[in-house]
Amino acid sequence: MHARTTTITADPDRIDAGIADVRDNVMPAVSGMDGCVGLSMLCDRDSGRCIVTTAWESEEAMAATREAVRRMREQATEQFGAPEPEVREWEIAAMHRLHPAGDDSCARVTWSRVDPASVDKVLDVFRRDLIPRMDEMPGFCSLSLMLDRQTGDNSLTAVYADRRAMEASRQRAMYIRDEFRRALRMAATDVAEFDVVLPHLRVPELV
Repeated sequence: MHARTTTITADPDRIDAGIADVRDNVMPAVSGMDGCVGLSMLCDRDSGRCIVTTAWESEEAMAATREAVRRMREQATEQFGAPEPEVREWEIAAMHRLHPAGDDSCARVTWSRVDPASVDKVLDVFRRDLIPRMDEMPGFCSLSLMLDRQTGDNSLTAVYADRRAMEASRQRAMYIRDEFRRALRMAATDVAEFDVVLPHLRVPELV
C-alpha cells in the first residue's frame, strides 16, 4: 500500500470552501481511479494547515495518477487560497484500526527521521510495542505509519474519537513517543494536531 499526501496552508477564511471542493469534486474523482483505496483530510482551522491523503493499492497505481491528480490539486489549492502545496509519496508500512473514525475524530501527526537502515526495526517496535500501548488509551481509534525507505522520513498518525480524548492522551502519548524515538534514534521534525474532516481511507489492517 502507498499514499500521496498534499499539505496545504490555506487562507483560514476559505477553509470551508476548500473542504467542500475536496469532498464534492476531488474525492469522487480520485475514488474512481484504478487502485485507489480512499481519501482522508485533516484540518487545523487555526493555522490553516490541511493534509489530504490518498491511498493506493500499489506504487504503480499511485504513479499512474500523478498527472490527473496534479490538475485537481491545482484547482483545490486555488479554492483554499493557498500557495504551492507540499506533496509527498509514501509507503504505508503499517495500519492498525481499533475503531473507525467518526464525525468528531481528531488526529495527532508526528513526523520524524531515522537511519534508513533501521526502518525494519522501526516496524518491529511499532507492531510489538507501540500498538498494544496505544490500544489501552481511552478514545483511541487508529494508528498508521507511513515512511520513505530511501530517506528514513516517516509520518505517524494517531486518531482519537474526539478532541477531548486526544487532549487527555497528550502527556502519555508524548512520553511513549519520546521513548520510541530514543530507542530507535529517531530525530523529531514536527508534531501537529488536526480535526479529521474526511475520514474515508479504506486501508486494511497492516500489522
